[in-house]
Amino acid sequence: MTQGPNDPLLKGYRRFRDLRWPEAHAEYEALAAGQKPHTLIVACSDSRADPALIFDAAPGELFVVRNVANLVPPYQPDGQLHGVSAALEFGVKVLEVGRIVIMGHAYCGGVTAMRTGTPASCRDFVGPWVDQGAEVVRRVCESVPPQEAERASEEAVVRLSIENLRTFPWIAEREAAGTLRLTGLHFGIADGVLSALTAAPRFERLG
Repeated sequence: MTQGPNDPLLKGYRRFRDLRWPEAHAEYEALAAGQKPHTLIVACSDSRADPALIFDAAPGELFVVRNVANLVPPYQPDGQLHGVSAALEFGVKVLEVGRIVIMGHAYCGGVTAMRTGTPASCRDFVGPWVDQGAEVVRRVCESVPPQEAERASEEAVVRLSIENLRTFPWIAEREAAGTLRLTGLHFGIADGVLSALTAAPRFERLG
């Protein structure tokens, strides 16, 4: 670290070493032998929606994949670079997680870009990435009142990612066999409320 004693990362690390490590070092030593997370979570990269904090998870419990707008692209084994798909393959085939969660959230900038367009400064990578959800978002916005468009768009992207998960044959097979469960969630930034996708399909508040 080269930013000096007031660097926020360094200060955080020191808190970890002083307050957390003394009681957690045995847990981390055990994890050095391997991980066995129960859930794979695809979440947004947004700094306000951290799955480990939201679910009060201990180290080793969650295998987390984060990207802009919590998107899962369709299955496409074409030899190109697919970071999300690689994480899914490892989580399902190697770690053998029992559940995959797609977690969207309120005030998602990626979903906003699907509705209103990508900022000019972010068209190299963000633009093509969020374009994969733009058509689904456009359709849902046409079906709801304007004041509901933001939340409806965020929920629609969660549903899209769930649908795309099922295009992966080894995910679909495990879901059909009952060894893998797919869950869609939405987290409210301002109110801290978690809602789950039901069979309706709609999202219902948990707890």
